[in-house]
Amino acid sequence: MKRGRKTDEANNSSLGETTEKETKRHKVTEKKTIVVQSPDWANLLQDVILQVFQYLPLLDRAHASQVCRSWNQVFHMPDLWRCFEFELNQPATSNLRTTHPELIKQIIKRHSNHLQYVSFKSHFISALTVVFVNSKSLSSLKIDDTPVDDPSLKVLVANNSDTLKLLKMSSCPHVSPAGILCVADQCHGLRELALNYHLLSDELLLALSSEKHVRLEHLRIDVVSENPGQTQFHTIQKSSWDAFIKHSPKVNLVMYFFLYEEEFDPFFRYEIPVTHLYFGRSVSKDVLGRVGMTCPRLVELVVCANGLRPLDEELICIAERCKYLSAVGLGECEVSCSAFVEFVKMCGGRLSQLSIMEEVLIPDQKYNLEQIHWEVSKHLGRVWFPDMMPTW
Repeated sequence: MKRGRKTDEANNSSLGETTEKETKRHKVTEKKTIVVQSPDWANLLQDVILQVFQYLPLLDRAHASQVCRSWNQVFHMPDLWRCFEFELNQPATSNLRTTHPELIKQIIKRHSNHLQYVSFKSHFISALTVVFVNSKSLSSLKIDDTPVDDPSLKVLVANNSDTLKLLKMSSCPHVSPAGILCVADQCHGLRELALNYHLLSDELLLALSSEKHVRLEHLRIDVVSENPGQTQFHTIQKSSWDAFIKHSPKVNLVMYFFLYEEEFDPFFRYEIPVTHLYFGRSVSKDVLGRVGMTCPRLVELVVCANGLRPLDEELICIAERCKYLSAVGLGECEVSCSAFVEFVKMCGGRLSQLSIMEEVLIPDQKYNLEQIHWEVSKHLGRVWFPDMMPTW
């Protein structure tokens, strides 16, 4: 009996040791499983990290580059710096986010040859000049609210004339027509250009129409007046527009007007090849009548307001002469229901976009506000409703 009891005790002891070993083994296995499931950020594919970095602001990119060696390598990859936005402002006078000057220096020092698409907003011309001097392959450049001048544009042209394809300039009062003409004369591959009207000249249009220059695809012109009566607007000759459109027959010519009514006299006096026309302030019936007579290539028309006189005759004239019109937006522009239905009937199904406030449609003997919905929908070939004024 004693021997049997000892044997049982030995078996129980062996069983206990086995159970304890299995428990430890399970714990180790559980620990190993937890380690395997934790993400290994350092071994992510560089293409994945690159895509993440491209969505980060510059300062966040710099912080992320300190995570590990692999991320730092991605931070210095040329593909990450082909597109870049500089913002450098006076901290005391601007609430805009600012690119730290030291980071700008580092980027320019290491990646100036890689920069291709640059957007620049800065009050420091020296920073912009540094970019122009060191960059040799810029293809896209946007400059906004920056004191860029003619000498800095000459530097840009000297280093990037063979590669520059897009140039957009906004609020750059120190550039003269001669400065932008220098760009057109040298950058023969330029396909998109955006500038203020004061930089537009007959010489510029003729330079863009030369045999050496590629066909322009997009030209945007902002016609802006801050103080009524204080800005004198020059006239572009019809022969210059004719030469321009002959060289680039498929160009999109976009014009934004922010003028007061008395400042429209130099415009729409003869045929111009504008395709997209936007009026940001109130415009008279006379000006809209001239639009119908002088803009046969018009594709899109947006009018903010026109005062208190209905635009019946002007809309009919636009429908008759603007055969390519496909998008119309009328803000505070009063139109009789009959004239609006006739306008839609003349344009037909090519009106892919049509917007007008219900409050400016004037009911008459032929149509009321309920009937106009059905009539317009019938001529458009789709369901259409006028816009409603927000109630808040």
